[in-house]
Amino acid sequence: MKQADILTSSQEDEAMVELGVGKNMVHSIRFWAESADIIQSIKSGHQITSFGKDLLSDDGLDPYLEDVQTLWLLHWKLATNQNSRIFSWHFLLNQFQEPELYASAVVRAFSKAAAQCSDKEVSIGSLEQLYEVFLHSFVPTRGRKGEVREDNLDCPLVELDLLRHTGFTKSALHEGRMEAKYAFRREEKPEISPSLFAYCLNDFWLTHFPAEQSIPFQAVVASPGSPGQVFKIPEADIRSRLLGIEDTTNGYFVFEESASIPRIVKRDGKTAPTLSTVYSIEAAHA
Repeated sequence: MKQADILTSSQEDEAMVELGVGKNMVHSIRFWAESADIIQSIKSGHQITSFGKDLLSDDGLDPYLEDVQTLWLLHWKLATNQNSRIFSWHFLLNQFQEPELYASAVVRAFSKAAAQCSDKEVSIGSLEQLYEVFLHSFVPTRGRKGEVREDNLDCPLVELDLLRHTGFTKSALHEGRMEAKYAFRREEKPEISPSLFAYCLNDFWLTHFPAEQSIPFQAVVASPGSPGQVFKIPEADIRSRLLGIEDTTNGYFVFEESASIPRIVKRDGKTAPTLSTVYSIEAAHA
């Protein structure tokens, strides 16, 4: 697909022919492409964003999703895109604080959150489907004996290993059934490079603190939409990354550690991290 406008509602028939899929799949592609900040809606239809062009065009940085950094970037966009927010992604990554995820607990939490956002009642079945979509974006499809089946078309984000199976519990949604339990992998993530972390930190800063020259350390660790929350990186790993961020960003970010309020400072006159630096630095160390 060379042009994003083929995903516009008025061109769905052309999209079905060009992409070789049905109408529902065209709707799905459009939704996820918008949510991942690959395309954006404009008055005349849709257009590819600068992020989508730089990353996935024929001469882009990673057009075939071969680098795990790209998968983490797409995960970041799905979780933080302010123009096309996905309720389940935002809630589960930023607000759900239970140690384990399973359908009954998540649907109960979804229901409370949805009631606060809208007067319209959302069915339990719809909320359960939201959870299932989130879950199967990170958990591979398995065969009858529990093995991962190579012939299934799993979401690419499965490779991130962000959710891990922890056991089973009795379902409060379906009497007599058992539900699988999962937990986020909250550990050091060396596969998220220092340059990728810096790029996402800058994105977080521009979105939530655009007028600030410094932000507190805890904001990076625990604020909604922060690298710590979205990537589930533990505090010690974030501190270690920030200790080296001055070198990573050529002085654009500086970590000032103190006993009272440690903070990250943004220096004027320096160049902010860009998407290309994520891949150029990785190539230099390959």
